[in-house]
Amino acid sequence: MKNNMTAANLRSAFGGESMAYQRYKSWGKIAMQEGFKNVSKLFNAIAYAEEVHAGNHFKAHRDIEGDFLVPSMAGFGIGNTSNNLGKAISGELFEVNEMYATYIATAEFQQEQEALKSFTWAREAEKIHADLFKEAKLSVDMGKDVGFNEVHICSVCGYTTVGPIPEKCPVCGAEKTKFVSF
Repeated sequence: MKNNMTAANLRSAFGGESMAYQRYKSWGKIAMQEGFKNVSKLFNAIAYAEEVHAGNHFKAHRDIEGDFLVPSMAGFGIGNTSNNLGKAISGELFEVNEMYATYIATAEFQQEQEALKSFTWAREAEKIHADLFKEAKLSVDMGKDVGFNEVHICSVCGYTTVGPIPEKCPVCGAEKTKFVSF
């Protein structure tokens, strides 16, 4: 890593994804308590995807050592499942439209290829996460659990699907065997 700005963006993304992991694990427990088993599963699966993103950002930052203050955007608060899904949607859309959009542009400009790959993979997954959370919120707001039973996550890039597992991940090209199912 040659550029301080991209390195700082990797640290910020790592912090944000790490906090999203914790938030989704907490919100998954609330969904389960409220009787939304599939929404709970969705929160836990996407928490795993956020863990994958954080790990990729950490690896891309591997040649820089030291202690750093890490500012990152993070939503706080615990509400009911509908409220938590609304916060999840907002967070994912922030990552897609603002955070990763600017981090990708910076990494491209600074020719930081590993960071660019990590940011791009995460952004593609976050688009799907926002859509899945929207679908779940519509169901919960009608008093129903979301209709999908299984969620599959690519352990390489965090790509997420509720349909059949593809033979190769459409984002990173990983084999079908690299998917984790929830």
